[in-house]
Amino acid sequence: MIRRRSKGLRRRRWQELREKRGRGIFLLPSLLTTGNLFCGFFALLLTAEQRYAEAALAIFVAMIMDILDGRVARLMKATSQFGVEFDSLADVVSFCVAPAFLLYAVALSSLGRPAWFGAFLFVICGALRLARFNVHTGTGDRRFFIGLPTPAAAGVAASTALLLQRGEAARWMLVAIAVGTYLVALLMVSTFRYWSFKEVDFARRRPVQSLLVVVLAGMLVATRHDLFPFLFFTGYAVSGPLRRLIVGRTPAVAPGQLEAKETQ
Repeated sequence: MIRRRSKGLRRRRWQELREKRGRGIFLLPSLLTTGNLFCGFFALLLTAEQRYAEAALAIFVAMIMDILDGRVARLMKATSQFGVEFDSLADVVSFCVAPAFLLYAVALSSLGRPAWFGAFLFVICGALRLARFNVHTGTGDRRFFIGLPTPAAAGVAASTALLLQRGEAARWMLVAIAVGTYLVALLMVSTFRYWSFKEVDFARRRPVQSLLVVVLAGMLVATRHDLFPFLFFTGYAVSGPLRRLIVGRTPAVAPGQLEAKETQ
């Protein structure tokens, strides 16, 4: 009887330890998502204080947090519907509201109502993009995103703010930024396909080339830390329409066959 009781106590303790460990595993991705939300809120505060470069940096840190929380959740098998919804709510602040407010403070506020309405369009299109992503999670091709991802759109806005810190912007530049804000907002709710890089593992297949790319990127960031992010995020934003243009010029493939070919 004593042995049975001792075995029962050990099993209960072991189950309690497993439950506590499971709670810790599920808590870690949520903590990273909370860090993402904090960075977005902090970017709003910095923008209000006219510390635009630091606000852009806070948005970039929020991107890192957003990447990590998804990776950690998948590695630990701690994905949940709560985590998906919480992540989207944090993204609305960090990658929709904060970049739009930053663009408004840096460039759009001096151009009148048509310009600052572009900041609102950025927010609403980003929120619609996140809602559509949640609805179609797990049903599409993992290799592609449908529409420009909100972190990439936020990267365009933050890198633009960094570029404007170099000097006084001319009016034509401010008008170009206003037009670009409209275009980036519309790209988020478009049907253009963007590479997700989820199925690509260059580090294992081509370690030498991957190391070379990382070194060159590090050199570019070190030498022109304000220009490289703008070129990177803008190039990614343009890649969706360019891909559609190139695929649309392929005459030998019908639209239905093309869709089936891309999802293989």
